[in-house]
Order: sequence, then structure tokens, then C-alpha cells
Amino acid sequence: MNETDRGGAAGRDTRVPAGALLVVGDVVTDVVARHHGPLAAGTDTAAAICTVPGGAGANVACWAAHWGCADVRLLGRVGADAAAWHERELAACGVHPLLVVDPQAPTGTVICLVDTGASAERTFLTDSGASLRLDPGDWSPALLDDVARLHLSGYLFFSEPSRALVSVALESARARGVPVSLDPASAGFLTELGVDRFLELAEGVDVLLPSRDEAYLLTGLPDPGDAAAKLSRHVPLVVAKQGSDGALVARSGTVRARVPAVPATPRDTTGAGDAFTGAFLAALLAGAEPEEAAAEGCGAGAMAVERVGGRPPAGT
Repeated sequence: MNETDRGGAAGRDTRVPAGALLVVGDVVTDVVARHHGPLAAGTDTAAAICTVPGGAGANVACWAAHWGCADVRLLGRVGADAAAWHERELAACGVHPLLVVDPQAPTGTVICLVDTGASAERTFLTDSGASLRLDPGDWSPALLDDVARLHLSGYLFFSEPSRALVSVALESARARGVPVSLDPASAGFLTELGVDRFLELAEGVDVLLPSRDEAYLLTGLPDPGDAAAKLSRHVPLVVAKQGSDGALVARSGTVRARVPAVPATPRDTTGAGDAFTGAFLAALLAGAEPEEAAAEGCGAGAMAVERVGGRPPAGT
């Protein structure tokens, strides 16, 4: 399937969004190592290695802009070592960067080990660096001026300073009537934080976008449909990403739609969920129903897995 089949004339939603999207989340440098077969412990494993901009929050913002959202803003924290580079890369993707430069910590770095087999499965080694040092001092209610939707990266929930920022951001959004979406972001970190704590911190979120593994962790239910339905009793709208099985849309304790995946040949699954979320939010802002927006998300996810790294092509 080509890009025009995946959502508009250039592979994106072409409707006009109702307002700006503000993403708050992580901006990191990804070192992607694509290796074939299992890693050889204690010796060398041949790999193709590249360094690309990443971060779940930043990736979501870039895909939302690529999918037609004309005003996408990103609040994140980086180190002085790579601030200028990340600002240029975000701007090249159509995102307005609102980056806080940390005077002490370096930019976060993630080593992405990608098996070049059929599944292109990836494993992350994460040094969050400055990205999780966002704190309430980096927030202002004025950041919500002209904003129609606030999106939070789940990585914000995994450090005390950024959890405090989440609290004040949610309070500001409630005061202005701005809906808030949340992507849990990491099954590993979610396990460390604890399910009850996560759900407590997510109180007031309007849309939850978990992966299959995250939905399982949050509910203890092995069936994806049951997990999505249960979560939708806590959050008004749940869109559970299922990878090659598409997505589930659940509301009020019931799965309302099962959206099929778009066929793709994976090269690197890094950022596929971020691509889904970005396109979903762009379509939602443009007036799409959740089921239609989820189909746009599946299209973006298919595009993402056929690329190396977690971002769409810049300047398109």
C-alpha cells in the first residue's frame, strides 16, 4: 500500500485541525544498531549503526505534524550537548520546539538494538539524562494558549520531578477544558512504578493509548479486548495498539471497534507506536471519530516500521 492510501495526498490526514497540539515529553538521541540474528555474548556482532533524533514525546509530535497538524508544539528538556541539533531536527519535521536546556544533565540517550529478522523487534538500553528532569518550574499555564489538545508521554511518570510537572499540567488543562491524552510509553518502567500508582497519576486523562503489553500490565488480563474494555472503565476513551493486529477502540467498558493493521514489511519497529499516536491525535484534532483516527494511526505505524528510526521523513 502506498502513502496516498494511508491517509490523504501525502500519507497524512488533510483536514484542518481545530487548534494546536501541545506534546510534553522526552527528547533523546537514539543510537540504532541493526544486527542480524542473536547477539554474540563476549565477542563481536556485526551491525549497521546510525545516530538519529528520538524520544517518544518528540516522535509523537513529529508524526502529528507529518500527518497534517499544522501547529504542533513540544515541551521537553535536553542537555546543552545536543540542544541545537534537536531543535533543528524538530523544526525540520514541522514541530515548534519548546526545549529547556538543562545546565547539569546531558541529553538522554537510548541504544536501540534491532534484530533485522522478520519481526524487526527492538530492545532499548535507556539513559534518560535530562529528559526526565522536566519539573513544575518548566511549566506555565500560558503554554496552553490556543491549544486544543495536550498529550503526555508516559515517560514523564517515571521520575519525581516530571511527575510533579504532570500534576500541574493536568490541573492547568482541567482549568481550561483542554482534553488530555496519555501514552504509557514503557512496559518495563511501568512495572517499576506500579499499576496503582500509574492509574492514580493518570486521573483526569481523557484518552489512553497503551500497547498490548502495557494494557496487559495495567489490567492483568491476557486478552487484549478484555484489557482494553477494563481500562475504558477508568479512562473515557482507550485506544489499545496491537502492532501487526491493528488497534482496539474501547469506551464505557466495551470494545467498540477492531481496526485492522496496514500491511508492511518491517525494517525497524522503533517508534511505531509513537507514529500511531501522532497520526491518531492529528486526525482526532481534525474532527475524525476515534475509530477513523485509529485507522490513520495504523497507516502511520505501517510507514514507521518500514523506516530506520522513530521519525517520519523530514520536510515532507
